[in-house]
Amino acid sequence: METTRQNKIARLLQKELSEIFVAQTRQMRGVLVSVSKCRISPDLSICRAYLSVFPSEKAEEIVGNINENQKQLRFELGQRVRHQLRIIPELKFFVDDSLDYVEHIDELLKK
Repeated sequence: METTRQNKIARLLQKELSEIFVAQTRQMRGVLVSVSKCRISPDLSICRAYLSVFPSEKAEEIVGNINENQKQLRFELGQRVRHQLRIIPELKFFVDDSLDYVEHIDELLKK
């Protein structure tokens, strides 16, 4: 069970990360990256961000690139939330394939 503080910080990080990704993906035509969920550890040191990528064929490649550049993203996030958080959590990014799963189940039900 997550505490109220964890939920508030997770929402703040989700909002700020999604703004960062919107700014960065403007340069890449035909790619959309959105943060579907953020989970933060009880000690507020690790943030697990789940990313939804369109088109989904490029998801693994894009999330891999994001994980390679996570230090730069953490720095940029720190610049944005430095007045709200004392310690900027370590970022870990994962592919959120729940939309693909829902689409697959929908196809199976239509048969």
